[in-house]
Amino acid sequence: MSAAFTALWTHDVCRELRRHCVGQRPPVAFSGVHQSLPSWTSVGVGDDVFALHVNRHVVYVVSRLRVVDKQRRSCCGAAPATWRDPAYAGHDDWAMLGAGGCGASPVHVEATPIRFDVAVPGDLLGALTWRNRRGEQRTLKYVVDGRLERSVSLQGVYRLTDESAARLGALLDGSPIPTGTG
Repeated sequence: MSAAFTALWTHDVCRELRRHCVGQRPPVAFSGVHQSLPSWTSVGVGDDVFALHVNRHVVYVVSRLRVVDKQRRSCCGAAPATWRDPAYAGHDDWAMLGAGGCGASPVHVEATPIRFDVAVPGDLLGALTWRNRRGEQRTLKYVVDGRLERSVSLQGVYRLTDESAARLGALLDGSPIPTGTG
């Protein structure tokens, strides 16, 4: 059975995505071993990851990424021969997703187009629920009047409950794709 997770994308990542990738479908994301690049170790093949972004206290669903595999493939390009070589030259267009991160490894995905217009409504934001490995559930901290005052409880890769995953998926699926974004 597949699961769903959230991953918070930083302002730096989203700035680059806005410049170059709106409307495009990322073929890859990256998992890391350092806090600067969230680890996707608990995410398996077939699982969904909702990429989120917080801007001015509003949470946006940027893309839904379904994991295809978590291995280096020919599309990644040759492994670097020196530390100066790009780690994943075949994915230079998506390097902002963490290709240069500490211990970065590729996570090949099938994704929805990158977009920044799907805001999570305040009532849904307060109702979203995550579940840890022990089955304990939690909601977001710092939600005030439907706005996220601090994003610390979104930082990382966390498993959503099935209901919350369905609600985020419906929100994304129900939002028309803006004209000209493929």
